[in-house]
Amino acid sequence: MLKNILLVGLGGAAGTMLRYAFSVWFKYVSFPIATFLVNIIGSFIIGAVFAYALRSEQFANNWRLFLAAGICGGFTTFSAFSLESLAMLQQQRIGMFALYVGASILLGLTATWLGYSLVK
Repeated sequence: MLKNILLVGLGGAAGTMLRYAFSVWFKYVSFPIATFLVNIIGSFIIGAVFAYALRSEQFANNWRLFLAAGICGGFTTFSAFSLESLAMLQQQRIGMFALYVGASILLGLTATWLGYSLVK
């Protein structure tokens, strides 16, 4: 149990640092590109991790916790996505809101499927 907590915690710390780095590298101008990118990249990674976990029981136990629950959990951010979406609605930027939400969902699902399919 303690080992699993440490795997998730260390992965989460790494994912959170990566998330912060993306917010520094990709500034929000008119579109929340950093959140968008981390959610699409994280979707791809989690798809690939789960597909690989189906092939390897050892990977499924330790690396899945570290990569999927830890890194992806710390890296991706639904709360920021929700807040940025709400801000667009409050600013009456309906077109940008629809683009952001629609593209995030469509590309997130596509990236998860692609990561899974490439590794499977």
